Amino acid sequence: MDIRPIGIFDSGLGGLNVLKEIRKKLPKEDIIYLGDTKNFPYGNKTKENIIELSKNNIEFLIRKNVKLIVIACGTATSQALEEVKDKYSVPIVGIIEPTVEKIKENEKKQKIAVIATTGTIRSRAWEIELKRKIPKVEVISSACPLLAQMAEEGWTENEIARLTVKEYMKPFKNKEIDKIILGCTHYPVFTKLIWKELEGKVEIVDTGEKVAEYLEKLLKKYNLQNEQNNKKQEIYLTERQEKFKEIAEKLLGENIQIKDIEMY
Repeated sequence: MDIRPIGIFDSGLGGLNVLKEIRKKLPKEDIIYLGDTKNFPYGNKTKENIIELSKNNIEFLIRKNVKLIVIACGTATSQALEEVKDKYSVPIVGIIEPTVEKIKENEKKQKIAVIATTGTIRSRAWEIELKRKIPKVEVISSACPLLAQMAEEGWTENEIARLTVKEYMKPFKNKEIDKIILGCTHYPVFTKLIWKELEGKVEIVDTGEKVAEYLEKLLKKYNLQNEQNNKKQEIYLTERQEKFKEIAEKLLGENIQIKDIEMY
């Protein structure tokens, strides 16, 4: 047993979608969440910048004595995970490998769409991992750079959101796609709009669910589960954002307290 918390970081509130799924799957675990709101968005930054920001986030969480770190950010996973995962003693998990591991259980030939930030799509990280694990897969990728910013603003159900999703789904129309991966953790808030635009014919893959399942197995494998039933949760932001608390509470379905930190 290990009562230390799980650490999670993202560039903003998108990683709360991952936190929510981890909470469902692992209700006894303590969680420390870091939203690097001061440097949001990550999707348009250089790889070098994202690596440096990721290191800062990881080191903050390590100072909080976490037992494991989840990079709950598609851009940071694609740009920084390989650079940082062997530099620290604490295990570090991204969102790509757990998702692909789950998808590969279906061995039939699949056509998979990936939507993510510009930086993630440019890195081809999803495509590379999918083709490495699922040789017969066909991958269609498309950047949807506005969706993360819209999620941070709470623009997820209005007409602007509907029209934006409609435009971003055009590359996938009439493509006979089996699955669409939400390769940015901000995107699950648009699931209903994506589902409607693709006429309910495509399975929507939420990375948060796959990460939670992956962590459950990982914690059991290394005997890191917290068996105590007194869950604690701390949420830190690198810069206070006006709408963060309102949107986060709606997303999580609970009242939260936010702590500010100075990191840079």
